[in-house]
Amino acid sequence: MHTKASLMYDLERMGIDPKGTTLMHSSMKSIGAVEQGADTVLDALSEYMKDGLLVLPTHTWSYIIASNPRFYLESSPSCVGILPELFRKRPGVLRSYHPTHSVAALGRDAEEFVRGDERFDTPCHRESAWGKLLDREATIILVGVDLRRNTFIHGIEEWMDIPGRLTDGHEELFTVLGDGTEIRVPSRRHCGLSWSMHFWKVEDVLLEHGAVRMGKLGDADVRICDTVKLNEILSHMLKINPELFSDNEPLSGTYF
Repeated sequence: MHTKASLMYDLERMGIDPKGTTLMHSSMKSIGAVEQGADTVLDALSEYMKDGLLVLPTHTWSYIIASNPRFYLESSPSCVGILPELFRKRPGVLRSYHPTHSVAALGRDAEEFVRGDERFDTPCHRESAWGKLLDREATIILVGVDLRRNTFIHGIEEWMDIPGRLTDGHEELFTVLGDGTEIRVPSRRHCGLSWSMHFWKVEDVLLEHGAVRMGKLGDADVRICDTVKLNEILSHMLKINPELFSDNEPLSGTYF
């Protein structure tokens, strides 16, 4: 049975910077049996990162669509698991205003980190929270999930202007604040194939070049991603081959 103390020890053993910025994608089930469940996992993360910034995705892209265009900041549930959904409701946690790709943050500079995402018409704009991860040289931990759940890679493709990833037109979406204020956020959407299902193919390259390393949190395998190295390596690969993630075949060709 994992405990708050044992999970904090796991974070330390993985070398997670307690004063840095860490974003977690997660599968609660993969962590195994935890004393008092999911809240203990969040307690461990929050205490470990108390002098830094803890970020979880609170996406709503699966159901905030043209026919259901209103994202309610305080009540629209996350579509990416139990830990983000519980985290966003915690005291002190701030959620960004992006209607489909919001994040929730707790800790140092949380207000600055989540500010302004409603200004952008794409899911992962370079000046949004997803780009700020790179500016902060953040760590991304994939707990019990693999690169196919790493939204940051969508960001890299967006910043590289890879064709066919976003709609040309906009959906009329709205962010609704707690006081009822509605903010219009015309949004281009991800389109085409499920490109993220192809992200697995670069894992060996990223491990070899030190952009990803492995660890454990409870029973879960954890992929620990360095955003700076991830951006550097994948930008290089996408410059050589913009179609890198356009198929689900093993990696071929020479990149380094």
